[in-house]
Amino acid sequence: MNTQELAELGQQLRVDSVRASAAAGSGHPTSSMSAADLMAVLLAEHLRYDFDHPGHPGNDRFILSKGHASPLLYAAYKAAGAVDDTELLTFRTLGSRLEGHPTPRRLPWVETATGSLGQGLPVGVGIALAGKRLDRTGYRVWVLCGDSELAEGSVWEAAEQAAYEHLDNLTAIVDVNRLGQRGPTRHGHDLDAYARRFAAFGWHTVEIDGHDVTAIDRAYAEAEAVKGQPVVVLARTLKGKGVQSVQDREGLHGKPLPDPEHAIAELGGPRALRVQVHAPPPAPVPHPGFHGTGDAPRWERGEDVATRDAYGRALAALGGARGDVVVLDGEVGDSTRSELFAKEFPDRYFECYIAEQQMVAAAVGMAARGWMPYAATFAAFLTRAHDFVRMASISGAGINLIGSHAGVSIGQDGPSQMGLEDLAMFRAVHGSTVLYPCDANQTAHLVAAMADLEGVRYLRTTRGTTPVIYGPGERFPIGGSKVLRSSDADRVTVVAAGITVPQALAAADTLERDGVPVRVIDLYSVKPVDRPTLQQAANDTGCLLTVEDHHEEGGLGDAVVDAFLDGGPVPRLARLAVDTMPGSATPQQQLRAAGIDADAITVAVRMLVEQAVLP
Repeated sequence: MNTQELAELGQQLRVDSVRASAAAGSGHPTSSMSAADLMAVLLAEHLRYDFDHPGHPGNDRFILSKGHASPLLYAAYKAAGAVDDTELLTFRTLGSRLEGHPTPRRLPWVETATGSLGQGLPVGVGIALAGKRLDRTGYRVWVLCGDSELAEGSVWEAAEQAAYEHLDNLTAIVDVNRLGQRGPTRHGHDLDAYARRFAAFGWHTVEIDGHDVTAIDRAYAEAEAVKGQPVVVLARTLKGKGVQSVQDREGLHGKPLPDPEHAIAELGGPRALRVQVHAPPPAPVPHPGFHGTGDAPRWERGEDVATRDAYGRALAALGGARGDVVVLDGEVGDSTRSELFAKEFPDRYFECYIAEQQMVAAAVGMAARGWMPYAATFAAFLTRAHDFVRMASISGAGINLIGSHAGVSIGQDGPSQMGLEDLAMFRAVHGSTVLYPCDANQTAHLVAAMADLEGVRYLRTTRGTTPVIYGPGERFPIGGSKVLRSSDADRVTVVAAGITVPQALAAADTLERDGVPVRVIDLYSVKPVDRPTLQQAANDTGCLLTVEDHHEEGGLGDAVVDAFLDGGPVPRLARLAVDTMPGSATPQQQLRAAGIDADAITVAVRMLVEQAVLP
C-alpha cells in the first residue's frame, strides 16, 4: 500500500472500532483509535501471516498486550478478511467470538489471552524463545503494548529476559498515548524516559510519531534489520485520535463515544478496504514428537527418596521419550532437581532466574507454539505468578507447574519458604489438575501422566525423603487414590497426601496394635478428587479425618468435602492442618508442632472414636 492507502486503512480501523463499541454499548474505542496507524502499517506491510492456516509454522505471531483495545484487533481481522462486518458488530454479545478481551479459546488467530496488563510481552518472550531456540523457522513476534502497563514489574522481567537471550525476533510496539484509565500515565508523552529504561536492559529503541505512517513503516523495517537485540518502537500517539471531542481527553477510557455517528462522519465514514497480508515463508514442522524409549526410573520398596529427586529423574527420562518436552526453572534447579533434565537436554532447558512471572509466561508462550513445558520453583514462590496461572487457564494453555519445598516439612528455613497456600491456589484455577505424590514411583508415574492432560497441571513435591511404599509397576490414574489400609472393622478413615501419608501409616500401625483399626487413603489426586472411594469410605466408617501439610483453607480437607457435593450423605469430617505460623525447626519438629505427625493423628483418631460411642 502507498502512504495514502495506509492512512486510509488506519482511519478504517478507527471507524470500525467506534462502530463495534457503539453496537455493544461498551468497549474501549479511544484506546483502539490511538494505535490504529500502528496496526494498519503492521498488517499491510510487515506481518507475514496466513489467516486460513493460523498454525502455519512460518507465521509471524502478534500479541495485543493492551487487550482492552480489542475493537482494533477485530477491525484488523475484518480488514484481513478473517471476520465479516456482521460478526464485527456482534462484539461483546452473548455467544460472540469477539469478546471484550481476546482469547485463543474463541479465535484461532489469538496467541494468548490478554486483558490483565503486563502479560503480553512476557508471553511474547516465551514465543520468541521458542522461535529462536526451538522452532528455528524465522518467524517474528510483534507485541503491541500500552504505556500504562509499563508500570507492571512483569514487563521489566520480560525486558531483561529478552535482552539476555538476544531475542532479535521480538519487537515490542508501545502505544504511548499519555492517558491511562483515570488520568495521565507516569511519564506521559516522554518517549525518552521509556527509551532510557529499555536501553538500560539492552534493547534497541526507536522513537516515532505514531500517527506518521511513513515513520512507522521505517521503524518496523529497522526493527526487522536489527541483529542480536530485541527492539522496542516507542510511538507518541493521541488517545481518541481523529475525533476532536474525545482526542487526548481524560474521562473517556472504557466508554463508547458519546456521538458515534458524528465521530464516524468526522473520520470520513465507513470504508471497505481489504488487506492482502503477506504470506509466511515455507517452514518445516518445528519440533519432533517421540524419539526414544525414555524408560521411567524405578525404585524398590523401602528406599528413602525425596519426591523432588524423583521428579528430576522422571523428567529427564520423559525428555528422552518426548522431543516436545521443554523445561523452565526459576534459578533453583539444583533444589527442584530440574538440573537433571538440563544436563541431558541443555537445548530444551530455559533458565528464567528469579522471575517467576516470566517463567510461567514463557511456559505459556512455548505451549502456544506446541511445546510441552514443565516449569518449576519453590511452591511458595509460585504464588507471585498466580495471575499468570489464572490467565493461562483463560488461554486454555497446557502447562505443567511443579512446586517443590512445600509445607512445614521443609524444616529450618522457616515460613517464608513454605508453600502452605499452593493447593488452594491451584485448585481454584478453572480446569486445573492438582497432584501431590507421596513416594518416588508415584511421582515418576504422575510426571509422565501430566504430559497427556489438558489445561494447567500442578505437581507438589517434598524436600525431604519419604519411604517408597509403591512398587515400580503400580499405576496411578488421574482422579484416583490408593487405599493403603482397609478392613470391615475400620472405625475412621484417615485421608492423607504427600508427606502426611507415611505419618498416617505409622499412626495406623499404632492404632491397630491398640485395637482401633483405621482405613488409610492416599489422595494423591487432589483435583480431580476420587469421589467413589471417599464416599465408600464414608459409608463404611462414618468418619473421615484429613491430614495435610497445608493451611486448612482450600487444601486437602476442602477437596474431600467436594466429594460429597453431589447430594450424597455428608460424613463426620475432622481436619488436621497447619493453623499456626511456623518458625524454624527440624522437619519432624515442624510436623509435630503443626499437629500433623503420626502422634497427632493417633490422638485425633482416638478422640473421634470416643466421641462416636458416647451418647
